[in-house]
Amino acid sequence: MITTPFVSHVTLLRDRVASFDRYPFSLPAVKGLDRLELHPKMTVLVGENGSGKSTLLEAIAVSLGFNPEGGTKNFAFGTRASHSELHEFLRVAKGIRRPRNGFFLRAESFFNVATEIERLDEEPSFGPPVISSYGGRSLHEQSHGESFLALLTNRFGGQGLYLLDEPEAALSPQRQLAALSRIHDLILDGSQFVIATHSPILMAYPDARIYQLASDGIAPIAYEDTEHFQVTRDFLADPARMLRVLFEREPDDA
Repeated sequence: MITTPFVSHVTLLRDRVASFDRYPFSLPAVKGLDRLELHPKMTVLVGENGSGKSTLLEAIAVSLGFNPEGGTKNFAFGTRASHSELHEFLRVAKGIRRPRNGFFLRAESFFNVATEIERLDEEPSFGPPVISSYGGRSLHEQSHGESFLALLTNRFGGQGLYLLDEPEAALSPQRQLAALSRIHDLILDGSQFVIATHSPILMAYPDARIYQLASDGIAPIAYEDTEHFQVTRDFLADPARMLRVLFEREPDDA
């Protein structure tokens, strides 16, 4: 059982920030960030779109040496420089253990990672094709959900550090459950995850430490207190009532 994390905490070097009035430091979650403690098994970042969870996750990944567009640390391609400078102002505290494996997944740029794998395999090489580590079948020949599960099943291994940005984007609820089961197997094998997500299924992992990014900053939150859990619970408890509330309209004035 894992006892020490690969990354124990992340600190914002606030004294180096010239102004908290400009992006990305103007984001409430960044403006209020001091030290973020990471769980040795799973840390989850939740919040509305635009709250800064993907920006923060990306900055942590880049600080650790991952390519901003995703992939392993061996990926060095760049399609479009869109990442922020936040990583330059973070100090990442690494544990005494070193991961054997690692991957940064960005749902929005996973297509670019798949393209880079194909490009690498077109070059002469004495080693096996890169795609062999991803199940042997082109990720472009699979649906987004299938390719992510192929990544999770074939490329991810034990003793790994994995940063996932909205991995549920292309997964049905059933496949989110399958992904959560695989994540649990990897955690039992000594892996650590940091995940930005909207999925109440993924954030339900029993040992997850959840942080909510909101207008008043970033703070720990219990699973049952997240809006994701409460809205989903209320909707499933009485869909008809919720829909009546959503669809209520005042009659147009004559």
